[in-house]
Order: sequence, then C-alpha cells, then structure tokens
Amino acid sequence: MPVSLKRIYAPASRSDGARILVDRLWPRGLSKQRASVDRWLRDLAPSRELREWFHAHPGLWSDFRRQYLKELARPDAEQDLRTLYTFPHHKKRLTLLFAAKDERHNNAVVLKELLDGMRKPPTGTGPGAIRAIRKQDAAMRRR
Repeated sequence: MPVSLKRIYAPASRSDGARILVDRLWPRGLSKQRASVDRWLRDLAPSRELREWFHAHPGLWSDFRRQYLKELARPDAEQDLRTLYTFPHHKKRLTLLFAAKDERHNNAVVLKELLDGMRKPPTGTGPGAIRAIRKQDAAMRRR
C-alpha cells in the first residue's frame, strides 16, 4: 500500500486514503471535523523531551532519527506500531499526518521509511512479528 506524508493543515482529499495523525498533541487551531482523521496514534510521536531537543538542534536529524527509533522500541509505542502496520487495507493509500513545518525532517518521515521497508523496525514490531501474531491468533481460534 502506498504511504504518503501530508501536513495536517493541508486540505484533505480523497486521494489521501486512510489518514493517520502521528503527533502527540492535537494541532493548534484545527477542528477534528476539518482535520478528517481516521485514526490518531499519539504514542507513535516522539517524547516531549526528544521533540524539544530536536526543535533546539534541527541540524542533528540523524541523531533525532536514531533516538526516535529507540523510542519506538519501547512498550508504550508497541500497540500503536502494531495498529499502524496492520491498519485495515480497505483503502488503497495511507497518509501519515503531521503538524511540523519542516516537511522533510519529522517523525512521520521516519515512520514512512519503516512502512516502506527502508529502515529496520524496532525489535519485535515489524511485519514479521505481525505475521507471527496473526498465526498465533488463528491457531487459538481453531482450538
């Protein structure tokens, strides 16, 4: 499924497909109706500390990305990562929404890389882990 990125403040369109907000805080000045969000996965956002650090050091993108991937390996992000990987495929496209002004350097870019297979997902959360969970669920249902 194609994954695209879009600022939440840009108008929604049908070509967006499923729209998932991946920020911890709701975007300022935007109503939930106007945002047209299918799912809000706030636990996929970087911690407040990491977000503030990156805001103060925008030139350290690779350090931010490395730290953010470590945060995604934490248990509190696990459920939202599973939701993201297994999001219903009834739509032909998935759009990750973010509020950051920098469209090339934000957490949604890292999540898109994970979904596109460009980066190794945090241990135990990738597509292989999801397949194993689905097999376990199917085996339990058969019993």
